Amino acid sequence: MASQINNAIDQLLKRGLLNLALAVLASVTIFGSPHLSYAGGISTPKADALPEGTKLVPIMYLRELRKRPFPVSLLDIPPKNEGISGAHLAIDDNNTTGRFLKQSFSLEVFESKDQAEIVAEAKRLNDSGNSIFVVDVTAETLLKISDALKDKQVLILNAGAPDQRLREQDCRSNIKHTLPSRAMLTDALAQYLAWKRWRKLYIVTGPQSADKLYRQAFLRSAKRFGLKIVGENNFKYEVGSRRSDGGFEQVQKQIPSFTQNAKDHDVLIVIDEWGQFGDYFPYRTWKARPVAGTHGLYPTTWHPGVELWGATQFQNRFKRKWNRVMRPLDYNAWMAVRTIGEAATRSPSLDAKDLIAYIGSPKFSLAAFKGQKLNYRDWNGQLRQPIFLTTAKLHVTVSPQQGFLHQLTELDTLGIDKPETKCKGYGQ
Repeated sequence: MASQINNAIDQLLKRGLLNLALAVLASVTIFGSPHLSYAGGISTPKADALPEGTKLVPIMYLRELRKRPFPVSLLDIPPKNEGISGAHLAIDDNNTTGRFLKQSFSLEVFESKDQAEIVAEAKRLNDSGNSIFVVDVTAETLLKISDALKDKQVLILNAGAPDQRLREQDCRSNIKHTLPSRAMLTDALAQYLAWKRWRKLYIVTGPQSADKLYRQAFLRSAKRFGLKIVGENNFKYEVGSRRSDGGFEQVQKQIPSFTQNAKDHDVLIVIDEWGQFGDYFPYRTWKARPVAGTHGLYPTTWHPGVELWGATQFQNRFKRKWNRVMRPLDYNAWMAVRTIGEAATRSPSLDAKDLIAYIGSPKFSLAAFKGQKLNYRDWNGQLRQPIFLTTAKLHVTVSPQQGFLHQLTELDTLGIDKPETKCKGYGQ
């Protein structure tokens, strides 16, 4: 009954019939059907409206609204509900199983541009009895949240910050990471380039601090897998407006001249995390060479074209619900919320202490449409997972690549391995 009501409200909202949707919702409450709080296109049961004996597991979602430069392509403008949509889909998935176990999951979202506000809200929510947080914030904000709650029994699931230092020298035992680190991404790419024997690389790096961190990770990966950096250059975007006459002509002339004197190479590596110029390089370089890195062939945790391992139905469910494709941040948030759902079905109780202990134990595993069950590294809280290498429309391959072996699991060939780690927060 509840799902039928939710679908009816969704259809009314899609057709712009807001008043009629509100009337339907009001009638549901009056006539005694399941009491639902409607927000953001999803229905979440209230604690006081749950069936007798059902335990509510509240999950808090903290999002830092960050200002970034406008992307090169209109297709790359992020949706306003990016990440949150994936978390809501996972709430649906958790509740599908949870209703048989008398468990119910809810999501409360807090967004702000102000770091201090986000940290204060995390403390307020914890003081109100909330112990589980999914966060999409900067590395600096994540560390402040972690330290503010360090003496509490909490679990913070990082879905938005790829910084390696969060898994290394600045690791925290109350944080687990569902998105890959930059080292995992660059290792995935470097493995494939080594497998293809495309060993001579020329690197172009953008001006942002994130670009420099990605470059640092890639240099480590290149050395690790026997690739040779034949040269490097920094790119500063200085052309005229790309939307005015002459803008594209300037780019068409600039890129060939910029790469004309590059030493002979097999692949041009472009590093542009914010998408300010990277899409200009394919098909415009002086020599006919493939482009990889953050553009061209790029590593990612998820891609809307993936159909492997049952992903088609997963992609379709997301698109039916939100009328758009699933982006990597959506997937990272989905994995975070599903982590809680999976632990709740198998841990001794729904107390935060038991959930946290089970997630960190060897017994935990997460099915995430990647061909194998995933779990968290016990030395830095990073989720082990395969990485897709993709182009704009399709995935090309999946790393770890065949032949890259490990004494425990091939997934640990991606990222910093246990013997190398600088993380001390996990008692290693």
